Amino acid sequence: MHFVLLLLILLLSVATKDACGFNFPTSRKASISSNCHLFMATYSSPNETTKQIYSIHGSGWKSSTWNWGYAQGTGHDCAAICRRRWDDRDERRKLVQSLLSPVEFKASHPESEVPFEEVKLILGLAWQQGRWDGSDGGPGGYGAVLSTMADARRYEKEDEVISALNFIEDISAQFETISRNAGESKRMKAVANDVRGKHAGKEEIFMARRTCAGMVLDAMNFVDNGL
Repeated sequence: MHFVLLLLILLLSVATKDACGFNFPTSRKASISSNCHLFMATYSSPNETTKQIYSIHGSGWKSSTWNWGYAQGTGHDCAAICRRRWDDRDERRKLVQSLLSPVEFKASHPESEVPFEEVKLILGLAWQQGRWDGSDGGPGGYGAVLSTMADARRYEKEDEVISALNFIEDISAQFETISRNAGESKRMKAVANDVRGKHAGKEEIFMARRTCAGMVLDAMNFVDNGL
């Protein structure tokens, strides 16, 4: 009887240890950690604040070597890459679609979202080209926004949310100069007012900025005209 009782106590002790103190083998733990890291990397949010473009050192609107509008500088180098990268009409169409529906695109293509600094470069080149055919809105249009962007202060503040809100405010204010109909104008105002009129979160503001950029490129007929 004592032997049976002792055996039961021993079995209960082992069961408790297995339930509360079990550890995966080291290699298994490493595998799980690696898989979790891979999952997080695959579905991580694109960086909306990275300033470097195309991995070119010294690139970005605030860089002292950017030299926008000149034949030498990282701005010129990035512009050449950008024109080649978006020389296909179907790729331009996909870009505009991704910007017009940024939340849906981000959910379904988390690794394909174009960095916003590149989007700004695309806009800059489109506005630069639009001076010759009036697609930038003409006098009082997006030439003024391009000058502000090249000045690298209003949209390049340390607080990225303020920079994004400034960007939304300026490009939405000029949209009437290129809008094709009242519906487009109404939507642009709604997108801009929605993030200005409430305590919107950072991600919501960044998505609104993308939508506004997409609407500008769409109205400028970027898909057909290219850069």
